[in-house]
Amino acid sequence: MARMRLFYGTLLVALLGLLDPAAALAQQLRVGYVDMKQVLDNAPQVVTGRDKLDQEFRPRNEFIESEEARLVSMEQRLQRGDLNDEARVRLDREARELRRDILRQREDLRDELSFRRTEEVRQLEDQINVAVQEIARRYGYDLILSSPVVYADSALDITDLILQQLQVEYEADQLEELQR
Repeated sequence: MARMRLFYGTLLVALLGLLDPAAALAQQLRVGYVDMKQVLDNAPQVVTGRDKLDQEFRPRNEFIESEEARLVSMEQRLQRGDLNDEARVRLDREARELRRDILRQREDLRDELSFRRTEEVRQLEDQINVAVQEIARRYGYDLILSSPVVYADSALDITDLILQQLQVEYEADQLEELQR
């Protein structure tokens, strides 16, 4: 009787294994996970692009900040109350126009900067994908997932490997630029 139970139990396990080949396949797959937010925050190509955009947009931002300081000065002058009615009305109108100009300039700057950041990221997507594929081949990964995912065990996280690969590619690009 015990032998029959063992036989049927073994047979059942074997049949279940045949019925669920995905479970057997999953045990053989090598899976990795890439935190794309971390890559997009820390890849040297992204950092360099961010610095370039900062330098490009800094003069416009500084101009807007100087206009904001001028507006504060106008508002303080209006608060003092030492102006005649005509001068107060004129300064108040000028301050309102300046406030609208500043808001419009801020919004234009924000929109253009957002567009350019998106453009920079799009240009890097191919480079990031190549780096992921290189790491997958080099380390024998069958499947690499990128964020967002619901859950990924930290043992699957290969983000640092991707960042290292991107660093190597960045340094090679920099060296190539210097040689031109």
